[in-house]
This record gives sequence, C-alpha cells and structure tokens, in this order.
Amino acid sequence: MKKILIVCMALFAVMRHGMAQTLEKMQWFNEPERWEVKDKSLSMFVTPHSDYWRISHYGFTVDDAPFYYATYGGEFEAKVKITGDYKVRFDQAGLMLRIDHENYIKAGIEFVDGKFNLSVVVTHKTSDWSVISLDKAVPYVWIKAVRRLDAVEIFYSFDDKEYTLMRNAWLQDNTPVMVGLMGACPDGDGFNVTFEHFSVKHLPDKRRMEWLKENAAQ
Repeated sequence: MKKILIVCMALFAVMRHGMAQTLEKMQWFNEPERWEVKDKSLSMFVTPHSDYWRISHYGFTVDDAPFYYATYGGEFEAKVKITGDYKVRFDQAGLMLRIDHENYIKAGIEFVDGKFNLSVVVTHKTSDWSVISLDKAVPYVWIKAVRRLDAVEIFYSFDDKEYTLMRNAWLQDNTPVMVGLMGACPDGDGFNVTFEHFSVKHLPDKRRMEWLKENAAQ
C-alpha cells in the first residue's frame, strides 16, 4: 500500500509539473484588448501600430507589441505553429526570446510588400533584420528556437517534420529568458493570429553534461 501511495504521489507531481507549462499559466507584456486561450491554443487580435525595434536604420525605438510568455533558465527547445490573417506591410507573428528591452530575438512570419517572409530580428542595444522571401503564401508555419550555451538557432518548417535553419544568433547564456508568443502590427489596424502546439522542452546544460562525462564516477 505504501509503494502504491508513493507511486501515486510521484505521478501527481509529474502532472503538476506538466500543468505548470500550460498557456493558462503564462503572462502578458503589453496585453492586447482581445485574446483567448482555448483548446491548447492562443488567439489574439494584435494591437494596432505596435512593434519591437531599437534604433538602427529607422532611428526610433518601440517596445509595445503584445507578448505572452513564461520565464525559463538554462537551455531549451521552443516551438509553435503560427496561423495569421496578415493584411498590411510588416504584419508579423512568431516566437520571442527576451532578456530585457535591449536584448531579444523575435522570429516568425512577416508580411512585406505583398509577400510572406520568414523573418528574424536580433536586438542587442540596436536591432538587425534578416528575411527569407517565400514564393507563395503559406497557410501556417512552424518556428523552432534552440538555445544552447550562448547561441540560439532558429528553424522553420511547414509540416513540423523537416526543419530548416534560418539564423544562428548570440544570446547571453546563464541568464533567465522570457520565452513566448508575439505579434506586431506597425502599419495597420490589427489582425488576428493563432498560436498552436506551443511547447518548451528543457535541454540538459551542455557544459554540465560535458563535466559529468569528464568526471564520471569510477
């Protein structure tokens, strides 16, 4: 009976740990007026005239777009499926990894000059922007970010099976990171976007695993 009780308590602990990662447990930075968490997905109407950008090229700084996140330490893999009703120039949605207002990465899909683009903005004091232009519109896209040591690899996929690397960017290691879902609408009056199958999977610390291997018990 005692063994059964221990097993049940262990299972309950695992269930609670899993529940702690649900969308309902996350929080807003720049909460939009309309949003809903339902059936393990987040839907929101992206705030009009909102964005994330710092200084370079355009000469202004903005930090006012909606971002729904949880905070993680260490190394991890985050991914999500994104479906949006993009309408005007610079409408965008994707994953965001954020240390603070001067250090963040946003990666996803962005509508520019009538075309869909896979887009990554990396900001350390100032922002840069890289894009991969798509030949045709896509109904949705998967974005995956893998944080290892002091780097983040960004991948995209159209089927959650085959992923292609689109960016490798520096991000300070050994620092807690806000990880979550963002949308921005710099030019327009807002649009609807849905995020599905969002997950963050813990990865064992690489330096620690190497140390353990080198110092294995005899």
